Amino acid sequence: MAKGENIFKRKDGRWEARYIKGYELSGKIKYGFCYGKTYKEAKEKVTKAKAALLSGKPIPASNSRHRFSWFCDEWFESGRNRFKESTCVKYRTILDKHIKPRLGGCFPLGMNDALFEQFANELFFEEELAPKTVKDILVVVRSILDYTAKRFPGTFPTLNINYPKESKKEMRVLSREEQTRFSRFLLDDMDSCKFGVLLALLTGIRIGELCALRWENISLKDNTIKICSTMQRLKDMNPDQESKTKIVIGSPKSDTSTRTIPISETAAELCRKMNPQSPAAFVLTGTSHYMEPRTLQYRMERYTEICGLDGVHFHTLRHTFATRCVEVGFEIKSLSEILGHANTTITLDRYVHSSMELKRDNMNKLAAVGL
Repeated sequence: MAKGENIFKRKDGRWEARYIKGYELSGKIKYGFCYGKTYKEAKEKVTKAKAALLSGKPIPASNSRHRFSWFCDEWFESGRNRFKESTCVKYRTILDKHIKPRLGGCFPLGMNDALFEQFANELFFEEELAPKTVKDILVVVRSILDYTAKRFPGTFPTLNINYPKESKKEMRVLSREEQTRFSRFLLDDMDSCKFGVLLALLTGIRIGELCALRWENISLKDNTIKICSTMQRLKDMNPDQESKTKIVIGSPKSDTSTRTIPISETAAELCRKMNPQSPAAFVLTGTSHYMEPRTLQYRMERYTEICGLDGVHFHTLRHTFATRCVEVGFEIKSLSEILGHANTTITLDRYVHSSMELKRDNMNKLAAVGL
């Protein structure tokens, strides 16, 4: 039995599985129960019961307009025109998959801090979500509560939501030798895709930004690249479409992500060599046809496998670029703007990695002065 499953064997020999059906006015949890002769049977029954709750069936209760699910929809509709399409998809998924099935049946005045603590625990242990995902969900809940407090004062009591701490992952950064080896591979028999990957290594641009980049965004007169679009594969919210996902080219993830990046003379020479003389062409293909991020990831996997580079993903290039910039003494504010970050804290916390080469150089500096 996995942790958090709420399935156990009774004294009469049957297996009992418990799940959350909803909440009472006071905020008290209402449980549902499924029984089976075996653990497997009980688990199958409770899985079906939970699926029925997740199916989005309307809550059969009077005055449902004043339940939390109603406020969730009000909040979403109020911001729909302001949200980017990718944000709409993300929020709609969070509401339908996580928030409304578990909290939708609650009456606002029956909600309390303990309820949200229980909600977070369910996301952790029953749905086994990562801390960052749980935090993203709780941020949406907080936003709904703040919106409701302004639009419908006095509807909710004052509520505190504690966000889980995100564990910091050690990011992979190419060593100087690995970067040289990878760059040589990309330069050898270079095509448009290899060129695009090398350009990302030399500028730190994101995968979606590279996929949406066209030659008209590169100025060989000023030696700059203008980042004004990004490409994503999103869930298609149109029920009439056969495909579940679609490719969307839109504005970058934030205002600071729209930026102009100066490029080195080395990068500019590569651009002159690969320029197809067609401004509307995509950089990754040299034609009017785009290459989507998923395809580029597959290409990247093949490239790194040939080069014998383990644990390297496209985002590794961005972290490697930032690390090399720090090693040569880049001013952090400039680096933050080139990467398109909202502030230098993001750059320092997530993208500045002290490589072993830099640590060794600094230790040698100490030795040079007799320390």
